[in-house]
Amino acid sequence: MDLIYIAKKLKEALRLEGMLTESGVEYAVETDKYSGGVLFRSERVGAFFYVLPEALEQAHEVMRKHGFRIFQEQ
Repeated sequence: MDLIYIAKKLKEALRLEGMLTESGVEYAVETDKYSGGVLFRSERVGAFFYVLPEALEQAHEVMRKHGFRIFQEQ
């Protein structure tokens, strides 16, 4: 599965879930830890969204349409 987004707040996770569901994109979501902060790095928990490779382009299109930034591995 491909990681498409890490929601850092519940509100944005629920918003993305609604959009993907409404658009018929099958996805998986799980909580996991990520590092955040600029001056004071800390470990935080976010909602990680995944899709199958064949749904990747459709998911990206839905995200772009609604102003979400596409996840880019660093």
